[in-house]
Amino acid sequence: DVQLQASGGGLVQAGGSLRLSCSSSGFTFDRYIVAWFRQAPGKGREGVALISRGGYTVYSNSVEGRFTIDRDNAENTVYLEMSSLKPEDTADYYCAAALAPADIGEPFYRGLLSGLRDMDFWGKGTQVTVSS
Repeated sequence: DVQLQASGGGLVQAGGSLRLSCSSSGFTFDRYIVAWFRQAPGKGREGVALISRGGYTVYSNSVEGRFTIDRDNAENTVYLEMSSLKPEDTADYYCAAALAPADIGEPFYRGLLSGLRDMDFWGKGTQVTVSS
């Protein structure tokens, strides 16, 4: 069975940092793009960061310069390092994976983050709460 599991969430003060992990199993991890999404109460889903098969990264404007996505193919895991956290970063964070050719290009990646293109697998989330 395909599994994606996010972990590492918690309560942090504004300005603080957290590192989320997304562990996976059941599929050939290094053939997949992986992205982090979030959803705050009463709001729609937002794609925040994506990493391609080759390590190319894409970020939403809201997190650019504050969040860093990375992957460890040997461990089938993707990480999201979040710093300078703001109360508006409070949300349920979850990861998703999409099968795609290598180096397909930023327009494709932006399409995945924006929801114009579908991800193949979705995991359960981890809650991040940033207090002011």
